[in-house]
Amino acid sequence: MANTSSAKKAVRKIEARTEVNKSRRSRVRTFIRKFEDAIALGDKSAAQAAFKDAEPEMMRAVSNGVIHKNTASRKVSRLAKRLKNMAA
Repeated sequence: MANTSSAKKAVRKIEARTEVNKSRRSRVRTFIRKFEDAIALGDKSAAQAAFKDAEPEMMRAVSNGVIHKNTASRKVSRLAKRLKNMAA
């Protein structure tokens, strides 16, 4: 348990940041899920639209420090690859 007032404040800040980060991570997952659903249905135009929405959302999460830059780049690359293979 935190003893000092600064430690108590730090705990409050961590809880608040955790809630924000959870929300942002959940938002990214939602966009990825929309892309996955479009791929599963075989709807190329919907998949392209979902990809265009998901990619900036992932990079926004990077700029907010929710996920690492390389992680987001890897995920975007894999989504783009799946979109490309869908066309073939």
